Amino acid sequence: MASPSFSRLVRFVPKSGSSKVLIGEPDPACVDIGLTLRQGKDVCVFVWSGSSVLNPGVKTETREIIQRVLSPVSMNEIGTIRCMGLNHVQHAREVKLELPTVPTIFLKPNTALGDPWPAPTILPAITQRDDTGDYEAELAVIIGKECKNVTEGDAMDYVLGYTACNDVSSRSSQFAQSQWCFSKGFDGSCPLGPTLVSKELVPDPSKLRIKGYKNKIVMQDSPLE
Repeated sequence: MASPSFSRLVRFVPKSGSSKVLIGEPDPACVDIGLTLRQGKDVCVFVWSGSSVLNPGVKTETREIIQRVLSPVSMNEIGTIRCMGLNHVQHAREVKLELPTVPTIFLKPNTALGDPWPAPTILPAITQRDDTGDYEAELAVIIGKECKNVTEGDAMDYVLGYTACNDVSSRSSQFAQSQWCFSKGFDGSCPLGPTLVSKELVPDPSKLRIKGYKNKIVMQDSPLE
């Protein structure tokens, strides 16, 4: 598992070479990478010696400028993306559904993983036919090492950190059946990132708020309780 010494990590292609993929910590560490890139400004990063956020190595004195930001984890580093529906109170109220007593779990395959903005998410033709492509801003939990049958008390020992996620789906396909994998599992339907934030900086993620924007308009704004 990665060292807990990092605060924020980003996986990226540097301006110095388009064939390289690096791991690093933004400088300053608190910079909003997504917002800064959207403003057309450079983001400077201290390169770490490792090649993965799961094993980032140590911080070096080398600095690079981000050319293209990538998902914090790569497709070959994940098996499945495990998702929970109706996962906070306000969302359940919005769709007029009772909170489930048993978690509503669905899976996205690793091919659903996508890079964050400005990488495009290509909607399948079926969603474009009836204009039912949809989005949901979510909090993603990155597991840092293999685990199974873990107790609730030990669960956080396996969490590496948190990042932002967009749960892209086809609503018409979702509501046409009881299984959600087809409607939410198409290629690129889970853009992730840009920044992996250490769990040490987020002692209680339930205190966070999720905001989702569409063309600068706030579409989602709710607590994670």
